[in-house]
Amino acid sequence: MRNLDEQTITQAVLARNAGTEDRRLHEIMTSLVQHLHAFARETQLTEQEWEKGIEFLTAVGQICTPTRQEFILLSDTLGLSTLVTAQNHKKPAGCTEATVFGPFHVADAPQFDLGANISSGLPGTPWFVKGKVQSADGAPIPHAKIEVWQADDAGFYDVQKPGLEAHHGRAILQANAEGHYQFRTIVPDCYPIPHDGPVGKMLETLNRHPWRPAHLHFMITAPGFQRLVTHVFREGGDYLDSDAVFGVRSSLIAEWVSHESGLDPYGNQIDSQYYTLEFDFILHHA
Repeated sequence: MRNLDEQTITQAVLARNAGTEDRRLHEIMTSLVQHLHAFARETQLTEQEWEKGIEFLTAVGQICTPTRQEFILLSDTLGLSTLVTAQNHKKPAGCTEATVFGPFHVADAPQFDLGANISSGLPGTPWFVKGKVQSADGAPIPHAKIEVWQADDAGFYDVQKPGLEAHHGRAILQANAEGHYQFRTIVPDCYPIPHDGPVGKMLETLNRHPWRPAHLHFMITAPGFQRLVTHVFREGGDYLDSDAVFGVRSSLIAEWVSHESGLDPYGNQIDSQYYTLEFDFILHHA
């Protein structure tokens, strides 16, 4: 293949890729090449602009660490994460909606008993969370695995804090035989996604803010049901209509109820304001 030009290069690349035996890979790469080349033609992309694009992607990769995934932030802020989530998690009405996974989940979160304080000493306003895990027909799902993670009241996750020797504000719990769960933590606040890197510079250049509304992450799994990755957002909170990563769903917004000092939901005296949240999750059969 010689003397290729802007009219013939696309088909040349597609022909070169045609030898793979992985048909799904072939399908994806064919579409990717076609769309990339169409993008360059449509925008009349200059060499200098593509050099800037390569510099940007290089910077995204260079800032990634085991605790910071800039490519997830890029995918999130471009809406690609929400698109992929939405098209892969179509569910019957009534099932809890999925939303973006985000870059702050860890696989080795500590395990806690139901009712435990999963904040692990984080300062903040006490928050008591409970609910149940059930199927679409209302039947309880016993012993579902529930992973929870959150920012603190300053907007930081534990993995963003250098030098910590243990996890804070995250847990693995197991629902009881009736599908109920409960735990104590602190009220998280809204926060900006990490914006000191190339994705942050992109948002600034686009005149976009980096903020996410206050939320609590959940990942719930149970045999015979689809895995659910979702958030619960604070009703009336900031940025619900301008989430930097496009993750808000109306069905995932719930009231975080304020209470004055007195007896907490566990019957213990509490001398400060606290909040409660009750949220049920409805899983879809696999």
